[in-house]
Amino acid sequence: MTYQETLDWMFAQLPMYQRQGKTAFKKDLTNIVALSKELGNPERKFKTIHVGGTNGKGSTSHMIASILQEAGYKVGLYTSPHLKNFTERIRINGKEILKESVVDFITTNKEFLEKQQLSFFEMTVGMAFDYFSKEEVDVAVIEVGLGGRLDSTNIIKPEVSVITNIGLDHTQFLGETLPEIAFEKAGIIKNEIPVIIGERQEEVVEVFKKKAKECNSEILFASEEEENKFKTDLLGEYQLKNVKTAVLAVKQLKNFIVSENNIKQGLLKVAKNTSLKGRWQILQENPKVICDTAHNKEGLIYTLKQLQKENYKNLHIVLGVVSDKKIEEILRLFPQKATYYFCKPNIPRGMSEIFLKEQANACNLDGEAFSSVNQAFEKAKMNSGREDVVYIGGSTFVVAEIL
Repeated sequence: MTYQETLDWMFAQLPMYQRQGKTAFKKDLTNIVALSKELGNPERKFKTIHVGGTNGKGSTSHMIASILQEAGYKVGLYTSPHLKNFTERIRINGKEILKESVVDFITTNKEFLEKQQLSFFEMTVGMAFDYFSKEEVDVAVIEVGLGGRLDSTNIIKPEVSVITNIGLDHTQFLGETLPEIAFEKAGIIKNEIPVIIGERQEEVVEVFKKKAKECNSEILFASEEEENKFKTDLLGEYQLKNVKTAVLAVKQLKNFIVSENNIKQGLLKVAKNTSLKGRWQILQENPKVICDTAHNKEGLIYTLKQLQKENYKNLHIVLGVVSDKKIEEILRLFPQKATYYFCKPNIPRGMSEIFLKEQANACNLDGEAFSSVNQAFEKAKMNSGREDVVYIGGSTFVVAEIL
């Protein structure tokens, strides 16, 4: 198979959550345990750091990886979803997995993958673990895909577990309340492994404390640490919370030598070291075009606060979302004084641009509907003057199409 044929085959297997939603959610770890056993349990052959949470887990994972790279370690990084290329999901020291390696893994294991009926996400996690093992990384930063307790990544025994925060996202799988969601996220806390919680939230703090006590694990809250003295190259004030979380996580690592300068340089070179994209990324000036992957209430609160601080004559917002969001809750966060360009991300889960426009109009957000993200973006640029700002967001998939 060619690389494209390999990807097409992977996407065609049992549903892929990012594209299809609820039908792709698995209720246990049977498949990933079977695949790991078939591969010789590769995840046991290198050290890991596990990063979960509702918002900020991607940025935090990249920060930790960058710091450890600066300290001279060979660092694997597994994240999801990808923005442009599938290979973004699996990196070592910022370099994406080779397309040939993707083809080789699927070709070698295709019979087992089909027989076991593995999902897209399960086989991708297995591929990452296998690749990191073969490439002999010193440590791999593993981002949780969805939830924690039942996520395919949750077969690792990490050096430290990290949970950034808890918000109401993916409620159809994880529960309708913050404590229910926190219970699922807390599933990555392991026996006698320290856990870092990014933000202390009173509604869920007891859930984490109880789980940590059951596991005899030390629990630390990054938001309670002294004022942060480090800066990062990732734009957006909301990243300062992620900085504190990443720094505290790194400081819990045993048998790793990481200096203050490694931390400082690692945080200043996150984008360069790890190729992170889509977090308050400025695509051009005059007009200023900003994209951000924030896609739920908690993430958008921070991002839209940041947007308010921009200086502009007129604001243009290219907005698309997926259909399983609590749309009214999200739309009420957006400014009424802006011109909107409603669009549908090009995936089965994408919300119809017509329905999105109707819902937005009910929240006093005015604009036109476009059948594609690129059409919406082109119209926004056409309508913008040099002193205007164009913001692109609402979904990772909207940003992916622009990038």
